[in-house]
Amino acid sequence: MAAFVDSKYVILKLKDFRLTFRRFRYKKKWATTSQKVNAVLLALQNFDMNYGMQFGQLWPSVRVSLLSEQKYGALVNNYADTENIIKSFEALSAKDFVYESRSEVPSISSDIPRDLQETRVHSALGSQQHEYLCQDILLDTSGPTGTLEASVKERLPHFSINTNIKCFTFPRGDITRFHPARPDSSGLLRYYLMDASSILPVLALNVQPGHVVLDLCAAPGGKTLALLQTECCRHLSINDISESRLSRLRGVLHSYIPRELLKEDRVCITNIDGRMWGEVNRDNFDRVLVDVPCTTDRHSVTEEDNNIFKRTRIKERQMLPLLQTQLLVSAVLAVRPGGEVVYSTCSLSQLQNECVVEHAAEILATDYGIEIQLEDLSFFRSLFQKIFQFYNDCRLGELILPHLTANFGPTYFCKLSRRK
Repeated sequence: MAAFVDSKYVILKLKDFRLTFRRFRYKKKWATTSQKVNAVLLALQNFDMNYGMQFGQLWPSVRVSLLSEQKYGALVNNYADTENIIKSFEALSAKDFVYESRSEVPSISSDIPRDLQETRVHSALGSQQHEYLCQDILLDTSGPTGTLEASVKERLPHFSINTNIKCFTFPRGDITRFHPARPDSSGLLRYYLMDASSILPVLALNVQPGHVVLDLCAAPGGKTLALLQTECCRHLSINDISESRLSRLRGVLHSYIPRELLKEDRVCITNIDGRMWGEVNRDNFDRVLVDVPCTTDRHSVTEEDNNIFKRTRIKERQMLPLLQTQLLVSAVLAVRPGGEVVYSTCSLSQLQNECVVEHAAEILATDYGIEIQLEDLSFFRSLFQKIFQFYNDCRLGELILPHLTANFGPTYFCKLSRRK
């Protein structure tokens, strides 16, 4: 009987084998020589399907911009000898867009006491109103009360644009490029080339003198360097889970920051999982910047190397929204009650942007009993609309769209404050 069963089993196996034509059989040794799937093409196909629906008629313009040469800004290093380099930038018609934004702030009557100075100005953003209080650029904004989708503060605290941050850009439509930075007599590089829109999350963080600040996902270091340029951090904790990326960040810091400012009492560099930070150092920080790992849209459609759309990284890409939510929750747990968190990505995806913020707010409320408020940052459009292309239909936070005349971004940023 056993022999009969075995022979029947063999016949069945042979029958199954015959149903598969030779040209359709899979053999590993053949697969190793087959043409590799292009990750850049996969990224474009994915974006065409998803962003085509999300942005509609805007998507073709954004797509062309993503595939075109990116525009950069030059973040001036305040710790180097920068007087001559600033003059050379100005001679090239480049402008410090942070400094220039002061002209967008209405002047305040000098006869009103500083603590009561308030002037409401109707902006071009529909019926929304903004209050501005000027020092260099000191703003007090108020907007309409939102639903939990936005849970926007009815009245926001005073907001200051730190003009210690100096970032030069060329005007819209000007495709001039900055030359690589050279060191000064002390060996420090004079400026750092980066996407200028990446400065906006740092400005939104509103770091004040004496603050204890955490940069939760710091590498490769552009935003960390901008935080140090504010000259307001009493202590800055710099963290990233990747040791190789942290090594690159250390190189950036040593190239731009004097060694005496990198002592442990001022700057601390750690290499731990950011998702655990909220449990390890809870309620310790005044400000937290969480620039999460994302699909890095511009890189994904231009570079094959380290592309997250590779077939071998499918699961990693699918898990991104969960990772981003966990990092944001950890950041809110790490900040003190009354402190503020800025969440940012370099992706256009609603799933990685607004949806992550909404999901994190739900988790914080249900699992931790923590209520957060999302701050209205729409006045950034008034301040920086001459430099960047803002997306007007972003539900929460602000989104910078790539545009051929201002090819920065994409950059998404959203500000949350933890209620006392």
